[in-house]
Amino acid sequence: MADVSGTYRLGPDAGRVVVKTSRAGLAAKVGHDLELEVTRWSADITVPGEDGGGLAAATITAELDLSSLTVRGGSGGARPLTDSDRRDIESTMRKILPGGGSATAAFRSGRIIPSAVGGAIEGTLTLNGRSQPARLQVTNPAPGRYRGTVPVVQSAFGIKPYTGFFGALKLRDEVAAEFEVDLNRS
Repeated sequence: MADVSGTYRLGPDAGRVVVKTSRAGLAAKVGHDLELEVTRWSADITVPGEDGGGLAAATITAELDLSSLTVRGGSGGARPLTDSDRRDIESTMRKILPGGGSATAAFRSGRIIPSAVGGAIEGTLTLNGRSQPARLQVTNPAPGRYRGTVPVVQSAFGIKPYTGFFGALKLRDEVAAEFEVDLNRS
């Protein structure tokens, strides 16, 4: 990875955070696999120079306002996702998420494992008052640009995944949180 030493304050102007869901159950063909965007979030990144440990000594914290989750797309399903479906899904999310309209998630790095193509960030994800270890796999497609993904098991945070049609349609317990940031835009 290129030298990116410095301090960065990131938010939606410098990247995206999305959550991707998938469906299960007997009625899975009726539902949609969703792409949900977190539209309010912030991250602070501090990368010391090489004499201070460089990228391996970086610290990263992020806070995501889950009340800002917005349906950006849906694939599959018996029919295309409509604007009415989007509103219904967003309303249901507010009921399922802890804290309703004020739910947040936070991440704090513990260890950075750089590699030639990206690496991994190990840390702690806190949601619904519960903390769990998390490992973000990261790629570095261009100087200062990073993409990553982390699986999140909802039930590990005390969140019961959505079910509908008397349990015949279910949201899989594991969702994928993905991010893309550009340090050059911080």
